[in-house]
Amino acid sequence: MMGLLNHRLRLTLLDTRVMTGQMLAFDKHMNLVLADCEEFRTIKAKGPDAKGKTQQIKRTLGLIILRGETVISISVDGPPPASATRQARGAAALSAGPGVGRPAGRGIPAAPPGSAPAGLAGPVRGVGGPAAISAGPISFMRPPMPGMPGMPPPGFRPPPPPPGMAPGMVPPPGFRPPPPPGMGPPPGFRPPHPGSRPPHGQ
Repeated sequence: MMGLLNHRLRLTLLDTRVMTGQMLAFDKHMNLVLADCEEFRTIKAKGPDAKGKTQQIKRTLGLIILRGETVISISVDGPPPASATRQARGAAALSAGPGVGRPAGRGIPAAPPGSAPAGLAGPVRGVGGPAAISAGPISFMRPPMPGMPGMPPPGFRPPPPPPGMAPGMVPPPGFRPPPPPGMGPPPGFRPPHPGSRPPHGQ
């Protein structure tokens, strides 16, 4: 079948229709792609004096795909067009020129041989995960302030000690000192009304 590519073929179908066209492609099921296809049907002539006469009707279809199971017979109707033959001969006769084929990118430089192209070498630091070079965790904490930990920066006066604590004493870790006197409750916290009952269970 490869030798019949681009030839003009005549095909007879199961329903007695005849198709002629240039075969462009086929597959393992013998489905065919035909270009410039024409259909011929033979029917009985109508009329008072048309006893036993037949008439052939021609219809131009153009490019079609023909199902292989409907084809009964295939015969060569004509050679390939001159343009297809010329193209096949020209492609075979062309020799390699002095140029070098290179892929054309969209502004991305080509990777040197033996390395991955840009964008495929791995994640960029800070985008999608740390790069393979960095082994330690990435820290987003504020840089340490000068001075001793837990103490105000230089030039700031230390806060007064909470009530009940001597000056210089620091509350244990995890405990907040009570608010200084005269300071209201934190935002969103409603103080209890005078005379209200404590919550159940207290």
